[in-house]
Amino acid sequence: MTVRPIYLDYQATTPLDPRVLDAMMPFFTEKFGNPHSSTHAYGWETEAALDIARQQVASVIAADEGEVIFTSGATEANNLVLKGVMDAWGKKRPHMVTVATEHKCVLEAAAVCAHHGYDVTILPVGGDGIVDLNRVEEAITGSTALVSVMAVNNEIGVIQPLAEIGRLARTKGALFHSDAAQAFGKTPLDVADMQLDFMSISGHKIYGPKGVGALYKRSGRSTALTPQMSGGGQEAGLRSGTQAPALVAGLGAASALAATDMMQEARRLESLMIRLKDALFEIAPDILINGSEEKRWVGNLNVSFPGIDGDMLLASVRHLALSSGAACASAVSGPSYVLEAIGRSAAESKAALRIGIGRFTTDEEIDKAIAILQSAIRTLRKGAA
Repeated sequence: MTVRPIYLDYQATTPLDPRVLDAMMPFFTEKFGNPHSSTHAYGWETEAALDIARQQVASVIAADEGEVIFTSGATEANNLVLKGVMDAWGKKRPHMVTVATEHKCVLEAAAVCAHHGYDVTILPVGGDGIVDLNRVEEAITGSTALVSVMAVNNEIGVIQPLAEIGRLARTKGALFHSDAAQAFGKTPLDVADMQLDFMSISGHKIYGPKGVGALYKRSGRSTALTPQMSGGGQEAGLRSGTQAPALVAGLGAASALAATDMMQEARRLESLMIRLKDALFEIAPDILINGSEEKRWVGNLNVSFPGIDGDMLLASVRHLALSSGAACASAVSGPSYVLEAIGRSAAESKAALRIGIGRFTTDEEIDKAIAILQSAIRTLRKGAA
């Protein structure tokens, strides 16, 4: 029997929680109705399931259920916001501000907007991965339609100061969006306190199914978006297409579970990660933590091992499932643009690993991972000497 590797790649995706699967199963079988069929019980029961899921998602971020738009995931939600805002407001305010370490889908959507003639400012980050608030304030002008800043970085786990950025955007009359795929259900988020107008959410990052996500859109005419897909006008006219009740129910159930367990889970993961990090420093005191140690999601550790080739290290730890720093969460080869943005050299990026732990990570798995990593580091360091 093949032994499955220990899963340490929770930033890439999370396992489906069995309780979420239980919530989804009826919609694969007897509750198969189209939620947009408004004349009979089959449609009513699936429409009701969507309403419940909307409430469950909204409650995590202190939003109103009517402000939740279901999508296929955070990538679609991000594209809808960036392109939709500039299409709607770009003639009056043709400028957008974002950050160099954003997810590729945000940077690529911003590039499309630039190609269409809009002005895009991409702000750098410091060595800790955090954007400078003074730079943000200087970048936002009376012509800025949108500011888009990720809540928790998918590679290095750093947490951006959303509340402060939200205040700066609101003062200048710009709309504020955050890609919260890595933050939703893991860290406290309050859309009013953070003065967010839009937030993107992904189901498979919170132990829900792949293929579903949501966009929080603050109600009101000031947050009008131009739809990016034509069709039957579902999801308040912003996202046409028949929704998948099973996936949406899964997103709702995952959101409810995350809200209940959030703080307790964060404390448990912090304890596990401290143990893992201390063990790595014990065997390799010169390792580099990529991104702020204090302002980061506790389930993420991105580290570079000077003098060790990352590919060789990965090859030496086949019993661990984790990501290389060479091109984290990307199908594009080459050094990580996020690590480059925080000042890491190509060699340091190549020597990086992203370690992600989560809900199903056990103490025993951490102990085994420590032993495997320590053994591999000793062997590679000895070979390089």
